[in-house]
Amino acid sequence: MQQKTLAFPLSRITFTASLVALSVVGSYIKIPSPTGTVALDSLPGFVGALTLGYPEGALIAFLGHILTSMNVGFPLGILVHLLVAAEMAGIAVSFWFSVKRGGYLLGTALGTVLNGVVAPLTLVPIFGWGFFGGIVVSLLVAAAVNLVLACIVHRILTKR
Repeated sequence: MQQKTLAFPLSRITFTASLVALSVVGSYIKIPSPTGTVALDSLPGFVGALTLGYPEGALIAFLGHILTSMNVGFPLGILVHLLVAAEMAGIAVSFWFSVKRGGYLLGTALGTVLNGVVAPLTLVPIFGWGFFGGIVVSLLVAAAVNLVLACIVHRILTKR
């Protein structure tokens, strides 16, 4: 009897850890950008948000960004990357809520705008408008790719 009560939480922990590991794999699939940190690392976080819920999705998205940044040596500094990782966690939560309320299209649109426009706007006071202009296109493309693929993967996983 005790084994059954452990199986469900243990499988959630295992799936969460697997998605964090996939974030590392995704961090090596880069979208060209000035920083070298734009990649498919947030895809597992978005999948985690939809399949496990927003707390796990936020954790996976946070760790995914940190691991991607670490792969390229924290080019914006550790503190800035911690801020961006926190933003990614918030975007995963927003994505979860918007998909639950309005479906994949709303979630993808909101997530793309948050990740591709709003998040880099928070860095304008630190790096200026030139940085924003240089990074925004890469982030919009990467956000859309990560979010669309997350919706496809979620759809496949929930049909089983």
